[in-house]
Amino acid sequence: MTTHTPKLIIHGGAGRAFADPSRAEIVRASLNRALLPVMDELLAGASSLDAVVMGCRLLEDDPIFNAGTGSAIQSDGIVRMSAALMQASKQRSPTFSGVINVEQVRHPIDMAAFLQSDRDRVLAGNGASLLARELNLELHDPIVERRLIEWLRERGLDFAADAVDVVAGAPTPEPEHEHGTGTIGVVALDSSGAIAAGTSTGGRGFERVGRVSDSATPAGNYATEFAGVSSTGIGEDILDACLSARVVVRVSDGFSLHDALEKSMRESQAREHMLGAIAISHDGCIGWAKTSDILLAAYHDGTTYADTIDLPHGTITQVHEG
Repeated sequence: MTTHTPKLIIHGGAGRAFADPSRAEIVRASLNRALLPVMDELLAGASSLDAVVMGCRLLEDDPIFNAGTGSAIQSDGIVRMSAALMQASKQRSPTFSGVINVEQVRHPIDMAAFLQSDRDRVLAGNGASLLARELNLELHDPIVERRLIEWLRERGLDFAADAVDVVAGAPTPEPEHEHGTGTIGVVALDSSGAIAAGTSTGGRGFERVGRVSDSATPAGNYATEFAGVSSTGIGEDILDACLSARVVVRVSDGFSLHDALEKSMRESQAREHMLGAIAISHDGCIGWAKTSDILLAAYHDGTTYADTIDLPHGTITQVHEG
């Protein structure tokens, strides 16, 4: 049996450039707090599925991101979260699972993980809430002060903002410079060659009640034995592009990971979409791409790690073949 070098990439959102450059170090530290322990588990033999769940849980617990604790608040003052998980290998068919608009849970990704082995693998709204009770998940209030201040401010402006603040920091007097998304995602390749991808979000923020983001759909999260992708950015743009599935299908059809990401991003750029994606292919390549100003991602090739936070604005796609 062929042994693969484990690979890992995670993200904490994509959006416009920071108004305050010091925020980059806040994000870098948070990403590394998730990246390094998860990579340790992968190197010790953890499956890609377990690694992705672990990584998503760590990022959901970090209040600077828009997932789990720290999630954005919808227009009616309620936090509703979504998460998805998918894993595949040469021995296992791809399995997609997820929850949509679940309330008062700490780790939406845990619910997606449970549904991996269930007959009904995507639950929404009341159904997701019923599952949380069935699993005896402890009630959890994901609202943090920063999000509440943000919501109160935007309520006074009739929720005119495009989206929530991308990362942590005090509310700014000019919030239009900080709008973006802080969805989190993890993609992993384990030593057996299995690929998994997971994505979790609190949504766009200030949205109409009942809106469904891309994160718990194949547009936002997708993996087969050929590649895994987690997308982030403006959810409607990702849905229109069917981004994650589009990249994976192109790799399946023989594109290199770089070319699959590049072609998909160029198409989205032509349509003025604002989005980003992280990916790993079956041959061990790690990729990231964006049409937005920044992509908050970090990766580990089994030996070294780095991040994409300082990636030049004009750069669309990069692939690491370590």
